[in-house]
Amino acid sequence: MSDNRWSANRRTFVKTAGAGGVVGLAGCTGGGGSGDDGSGDDGSGDGSSSDGGTAGDTDSTPTAQFILNPAEADVEIEQQYQPMFEYLESEVDVEIQPDRAESYTATLQAMRNDQGEIADISPSAVIAGEDILDIVGIRIAYGAAQYFSTTTTTPDSGIESLTDLEGELIYMGDILSVSGTLVPLTVLQDAGLDIGNAPDGDAEDFDAEYSDHTTAREQMVQRDDVMAATTGAFSSAPYVPQEQFEEMSQDFVDISAEYEGAGDEIESSGTELQLLAVSDPIPRAPLVTRSNWDDSVKGEIEEAILNVSEDDLSHGEDYDGEPLWFTGVQDGTIEDYEMIRTVLDELGLEFQDLA
Repeated sequence: MSDNRWSANRRTFVKTAGAGGVVGLAGCTGGGGSGDDGSGDDGSGDGSSSDGGTAGDTDSTPTAQFILNPAEADVEIEQQYQPMFEYLESEVDVEIQPDRAESYTATLQAMRNDQGEIADISPSAVIAGEDILDIVGIRIAYGAAQYFSTTTTTPDSGIESLTDLEGELIYMGDILSVSGTLVPLTVLQDAGLDIGNAPDGDAEDFDAEYSDHTTAREQMVQRDDVMAATTGAFSSAPYVPQEQFEEMSQDFVDISAEYEGAGDEIESSGTELQLLAVSDPIPRAPLVTRSNWDDSVKGEIEEAILNVSEDDLSHGEDYDGEPLWFTGVQDGTIEDYEMIRTVLDELGLEFQDLA
């Protein structure tokens, strides 16, 4: 991280909701294999029952709205999460009602507006919503509670280092994506590039377009004018030869759940990427509950989440969709996300208006 991370000249990052709700933003789950953003409901819910669905018939099973935000446009996240829903309903007398949000901003707004009780949320949204969220635990993938951001290019691009990206077009993740945009911007800044007011404005030394991780990677491959993509390693690693990670980041080799599968998709897809940068380890995204959710079932659900096993999160053999990217949940607190706060400070961003 650069020495200016504690700059007092912070910018305020503001996004407003249009007629259809909060639009256009998504965070990153930091998962392995499933990715990070998608479309669907705006996460605002239907405005019913702010107490977890317990109003009305006192003999009915209480309900809990589980807000989901897909990191990739091509992932059916409700199906992906089905084992978790079934597990919670088997462990706790509760009915889980999934709600696919458009973005992590919409997810945060739903929780802030008492329209969700549990959420799959981005590390950046944790910082924005620390006043209204309780961190249940950090999702882990095959023993790893941290993941990585990458910057990649194509082998024939002529780009050999991050400094070669000056004056070029970079495709990034969503503007709130930790591994797709926020951390990569600090990496580019540390390499000497002037990031200007990105991501909520223009960079000085390069142009940027924003989307989800899959789109960023695919646009780089398909478009001659896109010289690099910044994504979570869960999106890029299958297309990067394993030895490139070995040469660039021992932390990635030691920690990343994506290391073993690095390069696995090169032959079948016909796509190979060239690694330009790997970030420091990033804390994986948490599962959270709404702080003011006043129902006895909340504690039972939180305990069940922390006790979930890899077997509980697995689909049956007849399932052919994306598996759930995490294999367990470990205890976590807001202190685990101080690295994200540091990234926001380095970028000069504040989220209180957004939150």
